[in-house]
Amino acid sequence: MGQLVLAGTPIGNAADAPPRLATELGTADLVAAEDTRRLRRLTTALGASVGGRVLSYHEHNEAARTPELVEAMVAGARVLLVTDAGMPSVSDPGYRLVRAAIDAGVPVTAVPGPSAVLTALALSGLPVDRFCFEGFLPRKAGERSARLAAVADDPRTMVFFEAPHRLAASLAAMAQAFGGARDASVCRELTKTYEEVRRGTLDELQAWAAAGVRGEVTVVVAGAPPPGSGPDGPPTAAELARLVGAREAAGETRKEAIAAVALAAGLPKRSVFDAVVADKRPPA
Repeated sequence: MGQLVLAGTPIGNAADAPPRLATELGTADLVAAEDTRRLRRLTTALGASVGGRVLSYHEHNEAARTPELVEAMVAGARVLLVTDAGMPSVSDPGYRLVRAAIDAGVPVTAVPGPSAVLTALALSGLPVDRFCFEGFLPRKAGERSARLAAVADDPRTMVFFEAPHRLAASLAAMAQAFGGARDASVCRELTKTYEEVRRGTLDELQAWAAAGVRGEVTVVVAGAPPPGSGPDGPPTAAELARLVGAREAAGETRKEAIAAVALAAGLPKRSVFDAVVADKRPPA
């Protein structure tokens, strides 16, 4: 029986590569790479060489290529899986192969490496004792709003990946769903020459991003505060109405939205209903 090795790769600075990576590249029977050209650049930067056969393994061919790799491992091959940056399976190809290897009884191990999720969390200045990773938000506005509405009341710090050209729109959607005063951090080009970390409220970060942003982006957003824990006490009527409106925009009925907001705020549903009526906001 062979083995599947998941290898973490640098998220920017090649010098961050784990020492074991060069050894694994040189001794694996098969190296499955998300991008074979990037793999060549990485091995050149590390002064390493690939000892076995190299196969492409990405989102467009992983379904077809997974059985081939599992068959090789069952026959005794040691397969090394690398993605463009970071750990395989974390918003990158890998989960399908890991699951198939486990089902086939193939041992799975890892070479730990750099992580954009953990690096951004550490730099954000936000609580890291509890957090959740939400990956990339949907591209369509309605689906994006629905996803954000589903986590609006989560008390854990949240981590998102985002494309630079969609960052401003995503921050605006977050401000709508979470409130513009929610603290957040935008981490750009982590570990690279032009690394930048912007901290502020969602409203402030949205205004900054409106001019355009380049590079790889990771967004960290503070979790929802406990009901009544803000500097001004419980949510105002206007804030309650805004939260209901955000949930309606995400597809919930007004009744569902009022119930969810009331539960999160620790208030009677009648209080939230009265706030919506006073706001005179038409149903979505």
